[in-house]
Amino acid sequence: MTTNGTSGDSRPVFFFDIDNCLYSKKCNIHDEMQKLINKFFCKHLDLTPEDAHMLHQKYYKEYGLAIEGLTRHHKIDPLEFNYEVDDALPLERILEPNPKLRELLQALDTSKVKPWLLTNAYVNHAKKVVKLLGIEDLFEGVTFCDYAQLPLVCKPSQDMYAKAEKEAAAPSTESCYFVDDSYLNCKHAAARGWATVHLVEPGVEIPRIPASKYLVSSLEELRVHFPEVFKA
Repeated sequence: MTTNGTSGDSRPVFFFDIDNCLYSKKCNIHDEMQKLINKFFCKHLDLTPEDAHMLHQKYYKEYGLAIEGLTRHHKIDPLEFNYEVDDALPLERILEPNPKLRELLQALDTSKVKPWLLTNAYVNHAKKVVKLLGIEDLFEGVTFCDYAQLPLVCKPSQDMYAKAEKEAAAPSTESCYFVDDSYLNCKHAAARGWATVHLVEPGVEIPRIPASKYLVSSLEELRVHFPEVFKA
């Protein structure tokens, strides 16, 4: 899986978020990650669990990533954070191959669209998740938040979407599809002009003001909204 597409490729790009998108929120990986992040805040910033949780949420709301606040205000090494948080997640115990998801992705007509991953996680986590789900061979590349490069660039920043377009060699901004479970990520991608799909699983509150034109409760609904990118 590459991090740079081939220039001159005229296919539109279909960007897929990874966490809580390619697998269900019900896997509770998000909750496991929250525990590890709060533990990191307590350990490295010498905070109480309550203060760690509050600061963690503050940084997430302001920057889209807790690590962004840590690097800006506390000089934390993002790779150290990645080692103690993302790499410490017990993914092997939680995730397994998903035949239904694989079938959906295989139904994409790759002569018409380029499947590409777009995540705020570091590359290690991105590749590990799709491998455990049994779908790593169905994406042509991945754009990730590079923890080795400061300042960090992540969703929902327009810089991240521009980076994704460049790395995936998207022919134009208007030729980008995108699905994500994050309201903010979808809102900012839609503002850029991407055909954006907000994934809101059953049981999750539907936002009063839509984040984007399309809202689905399952990735299977992508077939309905974008039949032009699927095989006949």
